[in-house]
Amino acid sequence: MKIRLAAIAASVLAFTGCAQMDANALLQSGATAAQAAMLTDADVQQLSVQSCQQQDAKSKIAPTNSVYAKRLANVMKGLPTSVNGATLDFKVYQTKDVNAWAMANGCVRVYGGLLDLMSDDEVRAVLGHEIGHVALGHTKKAAQVAYGVAAARGAVGAVGNATVSALSKSQLADLSEQLINAQFSQKQESQADDYSYDLLRSKGYNPQALVTSFQKLAKLDGGNSSIMSSHPASADRAKHIQDRINSGK
Repeated sequence: MKIRLAAIAASVLAFTGCAQMDANALLQSGATAAQAAMLTDADVQQLSVQSCQQQDAKSKIAPTNSVYAKRLANVMKGLPTSVNGATLDFKVYQTKDVNAWAMANGCVRVYGGLLDLMSDDEVRAVLGHEIGHVALGHTKKAAQVAYGVAAARGAVGAVGNATVSALSKSQLADLSEQLINAQFSQKQESQADDYSYDLLRSKGYNPQALVTSFQKLAKLDGGNSSIMSSHPASADRAKHIQDRINSGK
């Protein structure tokens, strides 16, 4: 559910980023999806750690005593501290962009524009969605595909023939951008929405906040909150969660 909307310009990029990773490049170059999967769990973790560090280094992180960081710490109360063995690490980027993303190693970043736009409950709902992408393995698959596509294009060594540790700064920068703008399928987005809904209910938080977060996005993007064509629009996602609330399930 990465939201990539410039707060002032209101240009849409949306919940869970959206520069398209062209999976067809794997086939066009003779590579296969199986090659991307050859990136091991350890490789995915290393790539995620290095990518997160790369993004942190070029971003302005809100200090722990800032209003943003204190607010995020309060929002995080009651949320999981780890998923799939990965410790969740939350930080705020001081920027007007409205965005949030997560990587397979548990790195979760929230942008100041999102905190400005949404209530604590809504931010918590967004975080639940991002945690869902990690817990459900979506971020791992995104890392495998990103590396596989880069290998197919000759941007990095072929999968299985070069380690993640051998990546140059420019290669890592490109891959980290691919990860924070990872394209998730409509099914994955819906699964992450449901994960957030179930998490909020299990922790005693109001899942209605997930609905209102989508409604705010719909207002910003004119109701076309599609990061890419396969994504459900914000209004449709809000309706799905509202239907679950109404059914009590």
